[in-house]
Amino acid sequence: MSGTSKFVPHGSARAEARVLEGGRRPRRILRGTGLTLVFAVVLAAGAVTESWGDVTEGDAAPVSPRPAGAGVRESAPPHQDAVHDAEELVSRSGDRWAAAYTAREYAGLRQSLDGRYVGVGVSVRRTGTDRVEIARVQPGSPAAKSGVRAGDRLVAVDGTGTEGRPVTDVVALLRGGAPGEGAPPGSRVVLGLARGSLQWEERLERARLSVETVTVTPLAAASPGAAGHSAAGVTRVRVDSFTRGTGEELRRAVEGLPPDGGILLDLRGNSGGLVAEAAEAASVFLDGGLVATYGDGDTERALYARPGGNTASPLVVLVDGGTMSAAELLAGALQDRGRAVVVGTRTFGKGSVQEPREQPDGSVAELTVGHYTTPGGRTFEEGGLLPDLEVRPGQDAQEEARTVLSGLATRS
Repeated sequence: MSGTSKFVPHGSARAEARVLEGGRRPRRILRGTGLTLVFAVVLAAGAVTESWGDVTEGDAAPVSPRPAGAGVRESAPPHQDAVHDAEELVSRSGDRWAAAYTAREYAGLRQSLDGRYVGVGVSVRRTGTDRVEIARVQPGSPAAKSGVRAGDRLVAVDGTGTEGRPVTDVVALLRGGAPGEGAPPGSRVVLGLARGSLQWEERLERARLSVETVTVTPLAAASPGAAGHSAAGVTRVRVDSFTRGTGEELRRAVEGLPPDGGILLDLRGNSGGLVAEAAEAASVFLDGGLVATYGDGDTERALYARPGGNTASPLVVLVDGGTMSAAELLAGALQDRGRAVVVGTRTFGKGSVQEPREQPDGSVAELTVGHYTTPGGRTFEEGGLLPDLEVRPGQDAQEEARTVLSGLATRS
């Protein structure tokens, strides 16, 4: 789901102004697909967390109760409930990006947008051998306290083997169900794990956790004697999605960096989230000014950055085909405002605005009401955002970005 979203109960005045955005949808009814795609576009070989929010890169592997397109496997058991009002509305709309949710599905979606989930605190990914391994362990989580480490193989969840399963299926097992339908805090889950020749089981209690969407990684020098960015070096700041609080989390991360160091803002695989948080993220690197405009029915609205952002550090934004909607909005704003050089491949091209409307039976339909426009007047629906430096197949996007940073630092 993408765009400005003011939750509109049936027959009532508009309430709760929230700007949401999201992900890829085919041209037919999707029921609950946005539960994944608000956060994640997940490769079969990508990574995903129990919050459905930790993404690396790739094509959609949704957790909807119906297939989301050709070649994509269904990753949650089919629901047997009757067609609801939202489905009927969406089926008549002819809207490419329209989506329909039951009341429970939408409640789970809103919880996820608030950056909360119930789980044990691990990210998982499938390896080249079709096994599933732990990609990351959230500090302070039940998994971290039990000694689970990144790189451990996840063999089974509650006795169900993981080999060959889509990572979204494994995530559903870890959480005890899809968003809005998972197990409660305090419920137990048994993880079958392996590390080298050692195999064991961990019995964990699920807890209510917060999504960590910003990751900071200092990068080592590219090569001895290479042109430096500064004595402070380069830091990659990865933003996985835009949930509530991501903008402030990014601000804290950037304020903690060396003032003369270069920044790689990594938006690869970021399929969006809350557009208001993307605007707040833009404020981290801008000193006020326009971020984007968007249609809201018959009304044209604007998003502005707050003054006082970091306008001094050399900045490169990394994007790819999994960079979508609010992430495209952020990259486009920094590009048009001359604040950053964008490096990578053409982005996905999801620039439309959806508005959720509650139906009489409590279900929710999302329908397109407008499109985003960058400060330079560009739209990226369908065509995507073109990088300043397009990386060819076989090239290392991160190393190309570091080369660009070298030039920016030399001129600064």
